[in-house]
Amino acid sequence: MPKHMKLVTALSLMLIMLAQPIYAAEKSVKIKVTVVSVKLVENNHVGNEWLTAAKINGKEVSAGSSLTLTLKASETIHLNAYAEEQDKIPEDGEATASVKASSIAKTTNKALSVVVTENRGRYSGETATWKFTFKLQKLS
Repeated sequence: MPKHMKLVTALSLMLIMLAQPIYAAEKSVKIKVTVVSVKLVENNHVGNEWLTAAKINGKEVSAGSSLTLTLKASETIHLNAYAEEQDKIPEDGEATASVKASSIAKTTNKALSVVVTENRGRYSGETATWKFTFKLQKLS
């Protein structure tokens, strides 16, 4: 084998070895997401019959319950909070947040505030505020 071919082969192998980490599979992480609480923190004459829903990556999870996700570090966790005052003409509100899996070191709390505004009657314009608290915990 000619000398320059050995050199080209050696350089090619070195480039392949250096590039390998770029193509390596991204490591997965397990993250436990808990809906810690769903609380009505303020209600200025909006109503007293409510429907609330918390979602983690599109899956509904009740207060006090958890969902364990296996994600790549580059993936995102999507949190959604929804509150609806139920009457003849219901009012609703929603809040969302996205948290990158790589940003969770140990345990992180994320609170979402949902404001619902009365749209009719003598209390039109008044608001109610719900607080949804999520706990995101990286598992070993």
